[in-house]
Amino acid sequence: MDLSGLERRLRALEDVEAIRALKARYLASADGKDPAGMRACFVDGPARIDFGAVGSFDRADPLVEVFRQIGCHDYMVEMHHGVNPQIELTGADTAKAHWGLHYQLINTRENSLTQLGAYYDDEYRRTAQGWKIEATRCVVTSLLVLSLAPDAVKAMVIGRMPAAVAESSAAAVAS
Repeated sequence: MDLSGLERRLRALEDVEAIRALKARYLASADGKDPAGMRACFVDGPARIDFGAVGSFDRADPLVEVFRQIGCHDYMVEMHHGVNPQIELTGADTAKAHWGLHYQLINTRENSLTQLGAYYDDEYRRTAQGWKIEATRCVVTSLLVLSLAPDAVKAMVIGRMPAAVAESSAAAVAS
């Protein structure tokens, strides 16, 4: 399909906005404990998903199952904020983006607060159902874990995410 310059620019704006809306749906699905909504954000078939200590997956379904096991609990009060998107259309039906992430978890069972900074590097593909995530990588850059005892707040972890802390934090969130 040969588009005029104006049509190409309009389509590019619509595509970028559709990708923003897709990422917003993904983050809202995580906050809303909505595995089906999360799954709908990914392509069917092969995908490349690397969430560090949480795991790496070659399809969306195993990621969604880990989400169901680890994150879908009433005591896990989460907020995912995707910020500063840098979205680039790389072809007529492909795109990539770099997003900042501010994440907060209040764990009412463990009486803890976790805040982390991270970034996502994503790749997208236009499908018959619209834009979908084809690849994503999340890299944690900072971490703060506080114990919320009734008589005091105690810092448990502050700073960059060393490998040993990443593993123990993932295990704590998983429990």
